[in-house]
Amino acid sequence: MERAEVNITPKQVQQQQEFASLLAALLVAKYNEPPRAHIRTFGCQANEADSQRMAGQLLQCGFVLCDNPDDAQLILFNTCAVREHAEDRVFGNVGRLKQRRQTDKHLRVGLCGCMPQQEHVAKQLKQSFPFVDLVFGTHASPRLPELLYKLYSTGRRVYDISAEQNEIVEGLPIERGSGFSAFVPIMFGCDNFCSFCVVPLVRGRERSRKPEAILAEVRGLVQQGYKEITLLGQNVNSYNQDGYDFTRLLRELDAIPGDFWLRFTTSHPKDCTRELLDVMAAGQHICRHLHLPVQCGNDAILHAMNRRYTAQRYLDLARYAQQVMPDISITSDIIVGFPGESYEQFCDTLEMLRQVKFASLFTFIFSPRKGTKAADLPDEVPRSEKVKWFEQLTALQGELGAQLCQSLVGCTLRVLVEGQGKRLALAGRTAGNQIIEFNGPEDLIGTFVDVEITQANGWKCEGEIT
Repeated sequence: MERAEVNITPKQVQQQQEFASLLAALLVAKYNEPPRAHIRTFGCQANEADSQRMAGQLLQCGFVLCDNPDDAQLILFNTCAVREHAEDRVFGNVGRLKQRRQTDKHLRVGLCGCMPQQEHVAKQLKQSFPFVDLVFGTHASPRLPELLYKLYSTGRRVYDISAEQNEIVEGLPIERGSGFSAFVPIMFGCDNFCSFCVVPLVRGRERSRKPEAILAEVRGLVQQGYKEITLLGQNVNSYNQDGYDFTRLLRELDAIPGDFWLRFTTSHPKDCTRELLDVMAAGQHICRHLHLPVQCGNDAILHAMNRRYTAQRYLDLARYAQQVMPDISITSDIIVGFPGESYEQFCDTLEMLRQVKFASLFTFIFSPRKGTKAADLPDEVPRSEKVKWFEQLTALQGELGAQLCQSLVGCTLRVLVEGQGKRLALAGRTAGNQIIEFNGPEDLIGTFVDVEITQANGWKCEGEIT
């Protein structure tokens, strides 16, 4: 079914700016000084990017940002609904604010993002968390100034879990979390409807930004000196704007002059092509890192997941990527214990690990999500058994990851210095996304350095600046 693309108009953006000005004046009268706001983000990089936009809007509204929630008059929880554990963490963190909310007359608590976009969660919040002042879903976040103005001007709770509007929002203020690494969302939502995944239900159907807007944003970031730019999308390589596809976008972004790395996540194997891998191989800025979630190595389970590729198709892609880019690092996601999965089928996933030799994995035991097809499937394997499978998977990946790190000893790699290390003074990542720790002055943070790998510690390496 064809879906219309609707961009928020300059008039609507102006309306939110007007609400921001009204709120800023109201807050000055209320607090006599700019109130402090804290955003706690759960979930993926898309959530991080959303939080950066909300942070920009909060500054526009007259707040100042703080790192410590104990110092804040406004605490926003930007939430994830992909797995039950993430939701439980959010409820636990919000619940701990109940007593403080009752005694601190200035504190306001908000919960936004994917969780409240689910009707049953929004209902639970209304009934069981009456001290939460502001609740809104993913589709309402561009109107944060308006929602906050309603909250502060009326003193009443504000709820907005409106349905998808297919809006592509340009022109929102952004407060990036780093001066050298930036997220650039290029598309939103998902059309895949994997049977285990709630994303299409909380993020909506696929909508892609205009390529000229993306190109302009990346050019601006490069001119500002950003060293790492990550393109984001729930299914980033399904990007398509009137026939202008992801491969073309990546090629044109790579042609931008400057000293920077270009990354992208998350890819879907059904949309990954040899042409895309060829563009990566020929790129001057594109990192040799491919995050390509396989989820499972058995065809019957992949079919039950509605993944729309086979294990052999995935292996062919991985082998071609390694052929054209021998130094590529491939990472992935795997779900253990999908409903109906047998131990023999799980062993096919172990074989996938041995064949591809992933650099690292995000691994999960199946978590049923309300509203998805997999939540209604019979699931006879007890969790205790799934835990054993999970431990077997992580043990194998630990061995393979350690072998990869050991193979890097003696190599000199370019590293983007990200911050302080846990064992040594500094830590950074290679283009292949390997974590490297080394000694050096703090003023190197945000720059590229060449590091000789001297030691491998499991999946992490140590080195010396050359």
